[in-house]
Amino acid sequence: MSAVQPPSAAVRAQAAERLAGLATPAGALGRLGELGVWVSATQGICPPEPIDNVRAVIFAGDHGVADHGVSAYPKAVTPAMVFTFLMGKAGVSALAAQHGVSVRVLDLAVEDDLDGVDPSVQAYKVRKGSGAIHLEDALTRGEVELALAAGAAIATEEIEAGAQLLISGDMGIGNTTPSAALIAASLGLPAAEVTGTGTGVDDDGLARKIDVVQRALDRAGARVDDPVECLAALGSADLAASAGFMAEAARQGVPVLLDGLISVACALMADRIAPGAAAWFAAGHRSTEPAQAFALEKLGLEPLLDVSMRLGEGSGAVAAVPLVRSSVALLRDVALLADILPG
Repeated sequence: MSAVQPPSAAVRAQAAERLAGLATPAGALGRLGELGVWVSATQGICPPEPIDNVRAVIFAGDHGVADHGVSAYPKAVTPAMVFTFLMGKAGVSALAAQHGVSVRVLDLAVEDDLDGVDPSVQAYKVRKGSGAIHLEDALTRGEVELALAAGAAIATEEIEAGAQLLISGDMGIGNTTPSAALIAASLGLPAAEVTGTGTGVDDDGLARKIDVVQRALDRAGARVDDPVECLAALGSADLAASAGFMAEAARQGVPVLLDGLISVACALMADRIAPGAAAWFAAGHRSTEPAQAFALEKLGLEPLLDVSMRLGEGSGAVAAVPLVRSSVALLRDVALLADILPG
């Protein structure tokens, strides 16, 4: 629960001054200029270094609510997609190959043995599945603490492997339901305002989903004021691990590019667990899920892309990586006006 030191204010000021001095019209680089200043501040150097090592981790897990009509797809899709990631054939895999991003998938709570996978995929498994949050807690407090520690350890591994930018991806049928509940609980909002269609449920499915989220919030009550208890009541092992991953990245001074609803819900929890962590986060894209917009506003983040994606997996964040790299190239390689003017 300790606070996180922010990116360097002094370097941010240097980068902003450099941006203002580039041989471009004032403000012409728009959000890319602002992004480059942020990257420079997170690196603690101006001009910033090229971002060559981007690493995405997909946290996979199943969710008890998936048995209660909140998703358009069955739980069997979760283990099938884990194997698809491992084959490099998922949506995020294609984007990551295009943009030079490393992808690692880990089973934190998949409700399957995943026979035949490399043992490293399950090295941090906390349990199989989670409780249906409208009926029972998702996890025990001990399981939350184990998942948070796992996420922190995974972040450390990726940083030690040279990560300059981290992405937290997700895989788990039903995971938009606990994510919406975590955001609603953190912001004091009713289920009807934050709950979306997820993978594409129909009107009846959306009504069931709203009911599940509201019942979960009512059941959890004031416990949600404690972020660890909030994750126990409403989260899952994969979501808690993702939050721990982001919190540890911020503590170690490595920036995180956020994906859609699930990633942003975990980022909100990371900022509650490690106050100030949000200063190390940038929003990759705007999801179609309403809860994400509320959480981004709370975190003070504006998405880089708005292309109506809702795939998850870290895909929207990976799609935004070229913008991050472009922002660095502009701040680093464009001439200064003072250097090209005569006299």
